[in-house]
Amino acid sequence: MCDVAPLLHLDNGFDLRPATAADASTVAGWMAQPHIEKWWEQHWSVERWTEEIESQAAGEHSIPCLTSIDGDPLGYVELYRVRHDRLAEYYDWQEHDWGLHVAIGDPGRLGKGLGRRLLRSLADALFRADPRCTRVVAEPDITNVGSVRAFGAAGFVPQGELQLPEKTALLMMRTRAVEA
Repeated sequence: MCDVAPLLHLDNGFDLRPATAADASTVAGWMAQPHIEKWWEQHWSVERWTEEIESQAAGEHSIPCLTSIDGDPLGYVELYRVRHDRLAEYYDWQEHDWGLHVAIGDPGRLGKGLGRRLLRSLADALFRADPRCTRVVAEPDITNVGSVRAFGAAGFVPQGELQLPEKTALLMMRTRAVEA
């Protein structure tokens, strides 16, 4: 793994850093796992993932990242500005909304509450890093019960179904807590 400074400060033992081309084999291995491939449908070659990571890193739309917990690699994360994403065509977005895509790579780490802790930590970090952001969104497949449950446990509230070209998604939103 490359020695890259964390992108955001995450809580609860999580770290996040930008993905690089050197991470393509790790990401490709995770995407080949059945629990991820079913939902992401991106079981691509290392070369294809190298291109994808480099393309995302060079653009304004999405930030590909790797996350770890207590120094151990955990999964792949994409942070994206909704205004630059096709999701903007499907709901009444705000200028500073952020979106999340998360894949926990190791199937042995599933079902232990790490997903909800990671999602909460990511949303909290986005709110801290971007004071103008008041909403963080996700659009898991409505039939991906584990993902929907994890987002809900992390404080994301269902906003309704969206019919995307490849899936029926549940728009889920976490809003910034208003301090009185």
